[in-house]
Formats: sequence, C-alpha cells, structure tokens
Amino acid sequence: MSAIPVGALDRRIIGALQVDGRASWRRIAAALGEPERTVARHGTRMLEERTVVVTGAVAHGSAALIRARCVQAATRVAAGALAHRRDTTFTYVLTGTADCLAEVLSPDDRLASIALDELPGTPGLVQCTTLPVLRYFRTVHEWQPGLLTAAEVEAVREYPSMTPSSTDHRASELGREEKEILRALAEDGRLSHDAIARLVGVSEPTARRRVDWLRRNGVVHIRAVVAPEVLGLPVEAILWIRVPPVRVDEVGEALLGSPWVRYAAAVMGEHQIVADVTVPDRFALYEFVTRAPWVAHVESVETSLVIHSLKRSGVLSGTGVRR
Repeated sequence: MSAIPVGALDRRIIGALQVDGRASWRRIAAALGEPERTVARHGTRMLEERTVVVTGAVAHGSAALIRARCVQAATRVAAGALAHRRDTTFTYVLTGTADCLAEVLSPDDRLASIALDELPGTPGLVQCTTLPVLRYFRTVHEWQPGLLTAAEVEAVREYPSMTPSSTDHRASELGREEKEILRALAEDGRLSHDAIARLVGVSEPTARRRVDWLRRNGVVHIRAVVAPEVLGLPVEAILWIRVPPVRVDEVGEALLGSPWVRYAAAVMGEHQIVADVTVPDRFALYEFVTRAPWVAHVESVETSLVIHSLKRSGVLSGTGVRR
C-alpha cells in the first residue's frame, strides 16, 4: 500500500469502497452525486497506485493477539517475521511495554504449536504473550471513518454489514470451485465475475451466484485496505483496556459509537478489551482516552502508539504484496 496524498473526492470514493469494495463505479457515483466517469477515473487511479487495495478476507480460524517484546535493535526483524507469516492479519510496531502486536488466525488445534514452537523461534523475539480473542466488537472490515453520510452509505451498501466471528471455519467446508473463487478474491477483491468464471471454469452467472452466496453468508468479507493517514487520521494507537467483567459488553458497544475506533475485541488476559484507534492528532487521542463517555466505566487504559505498520488486513505495507 502507499500513502499518496488524496483529495476530498478521493477520500469519499475510498469511503464508498470501505462500505462495499466490489461496488460498481456507477453505483458509487450515484451515491456520491458525482459523474460516473470522474469517479471511475479517480477510483481506478487509486487502485493502480495502491493507495487503496481491495481484497477478500476469509475467517479461517480462531483469532489471537500476539503481544511481543523484542531484542534491542531487532524490532524491525522480529516484526517483519511476524508480518510475513501467512496466518497474521496485521502487524504493528508499538511504543510502550510491548514492542509489536500481531493478530494470528489459526485452527484451534494449531494454537499450541504456534505459541510453544513457532513464535519462540521468531528471530529477534524475546517474549510473547498470546491473547485469544473471545469476541469482536468491530473489525477493520466494518470500519467507517465518517467520510460519507448515512444516506450515502446505504446507497452504496448492497450486502448487510457482518462482524466476522473469531472462530469461523466455514471456508474449510467448501468445494474446490468455491475455494478457487476465494483465492481469486484474495488477490483482487474487485475481480469481475467474468474473470472469476474464466479462472474457475464456470459460467459467468454461476460465478456471480457463488460470489453472492459467499458474501451473504459471511464466508468472505471484501475489505478496502488503506493507510489511515491517507484519510487524515495520522495518529494511530492501541488501547489496552481493563474493564470489570460485568461491563465488558457495555464498554465494547460504547466504543463503537466513535468512527475513530477501527478495531475492538474482547480478549483473554490481564486486559479485557483491545482497541485500535486512529485520530487526527495527539490531542484528539488525549481527549478520547480521558473524556469519552466509555472511560467512566473502565478501570484503566494503557495506550501504545503505533509507530510503524507492516501489515493491514493481510496486505503487507509498502510492498504491494498481498497475503
């Protein structure tokens, strides 16, 4: 991905792709009230420059956050190794008590091997804490940073918004053709039905029906991956939130009231909720962690600044290489 500066219309087009990454330029143009040719030109340019990447993400196992400490001067090496794992969805380098954070998706029966055998052998890592995800309140797939009005969002949206399950294994039960469609969408989430049909060896109507079924049943989630600074939100932080057990759901739902919250999950461990937030500046972050209504219901908030992102939604940052 790249962080090429974009204009106001570009950001609104990105906002529309975040609602539905496969929406046609015609539908996006109608929703935004802009000429179709203009929208198509701007959107195609951003896709070609990889300012935004549209990919199909599949929930293929249970999620766990890996909070790691690294050997001094080896953080880039360790974080890079985590980012290049096929099972990680994001990898960040942080300030604070943890040097990096990654999310891993894997079958339950592989968690022991990952935690006991694979992660300890990662170059540069000296300590890892594995935090299994119990529930997602929001994933980046659902993140809407307030670029569009509610009416514009509904005009673009064709499929209902669905929160991926942290234990969704439905993809493993699919046939060969469906799995090939998923692989094609992982490479290019906007690949046409005709191109998918030719790749898989089915008719175009069959490809269209199967893509529709995969999306409506939450097997694949089409994501528009973009660096937050492109959208005017250059400050990103991870919040480690301690909450009384009876208030976990209340605080998690309250976090969803902010368009700055990209990701929020209930996890095992000493912190009950982990959230990823992006804001315009550090003062806005200060306001969010000290004066937002949800703060009144928590015991403590530890804040780590994201100083480098190596991977987002399975897409390696800066290289244009997809997972």
